[in-house]
Amino acid sequence: MASDQDTAAVGRILTDPQQDLPTRFRALFTLRNLGGPEAIKWISEAFVDESALLKHELAYCLGQMQDECALPVLEGVLKDTEQEPMVRHEAGEALGAIGNPKVLDLLKQYSEDPVIEVAETCQLAVRRIEWLMKGGDGGQTDSNPYSSVDPAPPASKTSVSELRTQLLDEALPLFERYRAMFALRNLGTEEAVLALADGLRCSGALFRHEIGYVLGQMQHAASIPQLSAALEDECENAMVRHECAEALGSIGHASCLPPLRRYRGHGERVVRESCEVALDMLEYENSGNFQYADSLLRVHTAQ
Repeated sequence: MASDQDTAAVGRILTDPQQDLPTRFRALFTLRNLGGPEAIKWISEAFVDESALLKHELAYCLGQMQDECALPVLEGVLKDTEQEPMVRHEAGEALGAIGNPKVLDLLKQYSEDPVIEVAETCQLAVRRIEWLMKGGDGGQTDSNPYSSVDPAPPASKTSVSELRTQLLDEALPLFERYRAMFALRNLGTEEAVLALADGLRCSGALFRHEIGYVLGQMQHAASIPQLSAALEDECENAMVRHECAEALGSIGHASCLPPLRRYRGHGERVVRESCEVALDMLEYENSGNFQYADSLLRVHTAQ
């Protein structure tokens, strides 16, 4: 087990703007794995950074850690209208992931936020907490091969056709469409991947961004053409392009390299940085040495 000194060594890398972004990302995921108050303290300190991409990932990691010590900082980020929408969105989602009912009033308040991605995220977070309060089983992760804390539980259907219909039906509540999304992800078949990829043509940047995220989790080559097309679409929301870039990095196939290299020099910072991080992820996926999120942990606990 890492000591506070080990955690602080990694935390200093995370909060050092002179470090390149891939190195800081590896520090962040190392802190997520370490857990505990000291790790949360260092992650929280990085919300002053200028990179929206990094701050978005900070909030994501705090949600996945499911430690209530992170609630105050996440609440503050959600309330801070000076923060970028993608950062506030992720803070709202993280509050839902932690699942403490005491944040319900705040989430309901921001369910009417003028930024649609923030409002929809908070609506989903409210539904998730209410589902938990009604006896929703935290053991849903038993059917989730990725062990992630998701913004909605998977639907009980197992037919790809039925789930695809539910996923793409824009008349349904977003929570129900997300349930279809995570059920398709858990199936893991190529047919399910292609059904999910069809979601990249739906309206709603938040929805498309989550599609990119789950396709990255699945790491299936069948989604590469659709993810590449979304990354290359100059009219697409940067939040969506970011997730599609990181998904390509996670898949790690050689055919993912050209679009990531091409957009690594993009004028929009979130897109550019996402490609930079994705290329680093791709290198680690293909290295065979150790997992991306464990790299700095192994270095610092060995010292």
